[in-house]
Parts: sequence; C-alpha cells; structure tokens
Amino acid sequence: MSAIVSQKSGLDRALGVVSEVRAGEGLTALLLALNVFVLLTAYYIVKPVREALILALESGAEYKTYMSAAIAALLLVVVPLYARLADRVPKLKLVVGASLFFASHLVVFWVLSQIPAFRARLGLIFYGWVGVFNMMVVAQFWAYANDIYDEERGKRLFPLVALGASVGAALGAKVAGSLIPWLGVSAMLLVSAALLVLCAALFLAVERQRPATVERATNAPARVHDRSGAFAMVWAHRYLLLLALLSLVFSWVNTNGEYLLSKLVKVAANEATARGELASGDQGKFIGGFYGDFFFWVNLLGVLLQTFVVSRVVKYFGLTVGLLALPVIALGNSVALVAAPLLAVIRVGKTIENGTDYSLHNTVRQMLWLPTSEDMKYKAKQAVDTFFVRMGDVGSAVLVYVGSTFLGWNIKQFAIANAVLVLIWIVVGVVLLRENVRLHERHDAALSPARPGP
Repeated sequence: MSAIVSQKSGLDRALGVVSEVRAGEGLTALLLALNVFVLLTAYYIVKPVREALILALESGAEYKTYMSAAIAALLLVVVPLYARLADRVPKLKLVVGASLFFASHLVVFWVLSQIPAFRARLGLIFYGWVGVFNMMVVAQFWAYANDIYDEERGKRLFPLVALGASVGAALGAKVAGSLIPWLGVSAMLLVSAALLVLCAALFLAVERQRPATVERATNAPARVHDRSGAFAMVWAHRYLLLLALLSLVFSWVNTNGEYLLSKLVKVAANEATARGELASGDQGKFIGGFYGDFFFWVNLLGVLLQTFVVSRVVKYFGLTVGLLALPVIALGNSVALVAAPLLAVIRVGKTIENGTDYSLHNTVRQMLWLPTSEDMKYKAKQAVDTFFVRMGDVGSAVLVYVGSTFLGWNIKQFAIANAVLVLIWIVVGVVLLRENVRLHERHDAALSPARPGP
C-alpha cells in the first residue's frame, strides 16, 4: 500500500478530499471535471439571452409553457440523427465535432441578433435550440466519461468529475450576471461559443491522457456494434427502458415540485401586498429576491454534498442508497405539503431535494450507465437523458393544466398527486437496481471460463 501511495502526485492526493483517487488518475479526472464545468457555464451564460429573446415576443411567457412539447418533438428528430452519426464516426470525433457544431450555431445566432429584422423572430427558434443543445451536450459528455472509465474507476471518480457540474451550475449564472453589464446580452452568445470550443479542446486533452491512465479492463468482452436506432435500443432492452422510465418520472416529480414552489411564492407575494407590507409594483423584486436566495442555498448545498458526501455514500452504502435517497426526500416533501402547505415548508424541502438532485442523484444516475455497451452510452443515453426527461416536463405541464383548469386542485391535492408519482418513482428505482445486479451477473458469467465437463 505504501508503494502505491508514494507514487501519487500532489494533485492525486489533493483530489482525494473529494473521492478515492489512485496514482496517475488525478489529471484525467480533473480535466473531465473542468470540461463539464465549462459546459455548464456555457449553458448558464446563454440562458439570459434565451429569456430576453422569448420574453420580447408578445405572449412570450405563454410560449415558454408550450415549448416543452415543441422541444420534445424536436428531440424525436435530432436524437435519431445523432445516433446515425454515432454509428459512422469515431467517438472522439463525435464529441469534439458536436461541440464545435453547437458553437458554430451560437455564432450564427449572434450574427442574426445584430439584424433587427431577424432578431424579432429569433425568440422561439433560439428557445427551442437551447432546449435541445443543453440536454444533448450534457448527455454526450457523460456518455464519453462512461466510455473511458470501467465500472470500478467510474464509481470512484465520478463524484470528482460531477463536482465540475455542481460548481458550473452554481457559478455559471454568477458569471453571466457579471459579464452582461460589460458586454451586453447578445455578446453572451460569443462567450458561450468560445467556451464550447474550449470543451472540444478538453476532450482532446483527456484523450491524450487516456492510454496511460484510463485503460479499459483487458478481460472486457469484445464489443459487438449495434446498429439499432436510439429509441429502438431503449425499447429492446429492459435495463434501458427502466432508465428511461426513471428519468421520465423523476423529471415529472421535480417539475411538479417547482410548480408548487412557484405557486406558494406567488401566494406569499400577494399576501404581503394585501397586508400592506409590499407594494404591488414590487412583487417582481420580492419573487426575484426569493429565488436568488433559494438558488444560492441549493447550489451551496449541492457543492458541499458533491465534495464531501457523494463518494462516501457510494463507497459505504452503495448505489441503492444513492439512487433512492432523492425520491425518499421528495416523498417527505409531498407529505409535509399535504400537512402544511406553507412556503417555509416547501422552501426547506426543495432546498434539500434540489441540492441532493444536483449532487448525489445526478452522480449515481450516471454510474448506472457504466455497465452498458458503448452503443448504449452514445445512442440510447441521448434518448433517455433528453427526450424522456423532457417528456417528464410535458407530463407535469399536462397535470398542472388539467388539475388547475378542470379539477380545481389546490396545493394539497397537487402534493398528493406528486406523492403518488414519487411512489411510482421508488418502485421503478427498486426494479432498476435489481436489473443492474442481473446485468452484472450476466457480465461476470460471460467473463468466467467455461467449467470442464464431467
């Protein structure tokens, strides 16, 4: 053991605070963490541009509600095209090329935004593009990370890699807020494009480290290329279908929770106005201030959990606790809202829930892809992490519309409906974990030498 420790670099030892990093592994993991940090920062930088363009349209706020379904429809077209490309292009060229492809789009959008005749019509197009871009590039990143690490390394190092995502989500909005007063809103498109070019360069840097530090297991079975489409692959494999159902229900529950939070924030603003504590014209400031503080604590909790808790939970308690912790928290939040539908209750509950989502749950969901094939990681993962997640948002929009328009539900009734969905989420998670065990058993059986006959 001492010989192994003596071979560790200072970087390996420093990163050991987050997760177990062995000799020579630190630089590759750090480059991956930096890559996803830059990626999330690029996304959060274009978010203000997206909001500015669509809200400049008449009925822009209403359009935002309908765009979830439009983005899901776009993904039905884009994901199969990406899967076909994945069949034909080496994976490094795929991830680098896709990053540069999206960067070029941002440059085109910037040019169009400088032309008044085009700028007035960009709102819906750009909103839909961002909805596709942000989901596909994140899914692609994790497909690549899953591909270069075997399962043993992935379980140890993904908590460190995912720290980049947690910090990127926390700081991205701050970076955008600092740059906009200097550069203006539209210039954020060029900043984001430059960051995507940096992501492409970081993929290349990771690949240069790969032969020495992330060699695949020599006893891994030979890969058989699967030409199935992304969605066909999901329907054909029980494990992938369970991952898709988990993503859909998880997204549905989370979006429902965000709706309940926004409803109670609005109620609190109205009540403060009725009591004379808040002028009607200051409700926007009240709501903005609430969410600014809320996101600060969510992001802080997420970074702390990612840094000090996630790797320990996975190491000592396994994937079961890591995967089921979030739905248990969400169930507790729903029950608490049924008992006391108050802003203070949901604020505490959603802070814990979202912080856990952005750290522990996100990391473990990525680990569930480690035992899958390369084709599943690059093709089926795009379908699961984009279309099925977006369909969860669509399901929430339908539930909110029907519940509020036709059924007249109040906060308690929506919380009960969410609790039912969480129970479904838990059942899917338990079945998925069992299938994960079976997948490992089949993999181990394939690697075991045949027993001699009698």
